Amino acid sequence: MRYERLGAKFRCGKCRTELPPPAVPIDLSSEAAFAGLTDRSPLPILVDFWAAWCGPCKMVAPEFVKVAAEGAGRWIVAKVDTEALPNLAGRFRVSSIPLMVVLHRGAELARQAGAMPAARIRDFLERSLPPA
Repeated sequence: MRYERLGAKFRCGKCRTELPPPAVPIDLSSEAAFAGLTDRSPLPILVDFWAAWCGPCKMVAPEFVKVAAEGAGRWIVAKVDTEALPNLAGRFRVSSIPLMVVLHRGAELARQAGAMPAARIRDFLERSLPPA
C-alpha cells in the first residue's frame, strides 16, 4: 500500500480482492519509513514512541492495537522504537515514554506521555484531529 493512498481502496495485484485498511499498528523501522508515512499519508497518524525495556510501554501496547482496529480507514497507528531510532526520538524531543504524538500531513498536532486505556487514547486522538 502506498502511503499517499491510505484511506483509498486497495486491491491485491494478483487476485484483485479488495484489501482492508491497516487495522494494526505499523512498526516503523527506519527514518525513511517514518518520513514516508507521516509526510505522505492523507490520514492522521498516531505515533507511539516506545522502548522494549519500558514496562508501561509493554502494558499499553495492546491498547494501541485496539485503537488501530477501531480507527481502520480513519487514522493510522504507528510505532517507533526509540532505542532503534534515537535520532528520530531526539528530533521529537522524546524525554518520557510511552509518548503519543498525533501527526497530520507532517505537522504535529498534539502529544501526550504516559500509558492509558484504549478509550482514553482514542479520545486524545479524536480531540487532536482537525475538523472534518
